[in-house]
Amino acid sequence: MKPPETPEDEELRLAKLRSLGLLDTGQESRFDRLTRLTQRIFKVPIAMVSLVDEHRQWSKSSVGPNAPEASRSTSFCGHAILGSDVFIVPDTLKDERFHDNPHVLGEPHVRFYAGCPLKVDHRRIGTLCIVDQAPRTLDGEQIEILKDLAGVVEQEVASTLLATRDGLTGLENRRGFVALAQQSLQLSTRQATPASLLYLDLDDFKRINEVHGHQAGNDLLISLADRIRDVCRDSDVVARLGGDHFVVLLINATREQAEIVVHRIKKALTHYTRLWEDGDAISFSFGITAYQPERHETIVELLADGEALMEEIKKLRNLHRDDGEMQELAAAEADHALAGFNNQLQERTS
Repeated sequence: MKPPETPEDEELRLAKLRSLGLLDTGQESRFDRLTRLTQRIFKVPIAMVSLVDEHRQWSKSSVGPNAPEASRSTSFCGHAILGSDVFIVPDTLKDERFHDNPHVLGEPHVRFYAGCPLKVDHRRIGTLCIVDQAPRTLDGEQIEILKDLAGVVEQEVASTLLATRDGLTGLENRRGFVALAQQSLQLSTRQATPASLLYLDLDDFKRINEVHGHQAGNDLLISLADRIRDVCRDSDVVARLGGDHFVVLLINATREQAEIVVHRIKKALTHYTRLWEDGDAISFSFGITAYQPERHETIVELLADGEALMEEIKKLRNLHRDDGEMQELAAAEADHALAGFNNQLQERTS
């Protein structure tokens, strides 16, 4: 038996898969209808929409005697996502990659397999596949039919992606963030790695809209989203929660590393500070909350702490600005003072 190789874009592929929020979710009629249709068209005992994550092949929808998930090391779909065309195994017992595979020797006794990769933003996340318990092959027309059906599955997956995306910036929305970040937190807990939540809020955004117009405000939100995305890693989860509120879950990152990300975002925004005719500088308030597994059972709880921390820091910042104290500080000193507020408040919530 030959385990499937790892795709060259594996990290980006997994990030795209997780962003869909489909893994470990319940049955959905929109996918079940397609697997039933595929089974009837090809007259096979098993048809499946599978998703391939880091360690397993998981079935989002299946018809026939098939386990809901299998090890990726023994999966057929793990091989199928390595290429862009339909992957066909006419007779598993005559193929050195599969002749002693446990799914061939035991249930469900796979003798024939054909899987069409499912692509989202050019990343192959899984397959629409068919399985028979007798050897067979597909002619050219049948291959095209399987591709067409896989295209319909991709459209359904794309509709899921739209439901989790912010229409203005293209970032995850709140729903998408909660689904994707929860999975990332679980992985962080299993691997005992740190995670930090960065919560950002644009300063004076209401006034910017009033003075410069809503289109200029939208342009600013898009620009900030682009700059946050540029300085973050593919493994980080970036979202616009609504209005001028943005959030980043930084995986395998301490508070100190999160502060470096804040500095990079500020630096990236310096090229945008002359957008407005009156030369207004663009700034934001932020709070950094360290993930504590014993305190934050879910991402929702971590998000609530992050928002509360950011709001209190923003109040303190506005208070000092009104008192004139902030103007008397140099830029570096102001950042140091705000970091101090952040640390004090973080200790208060611990």
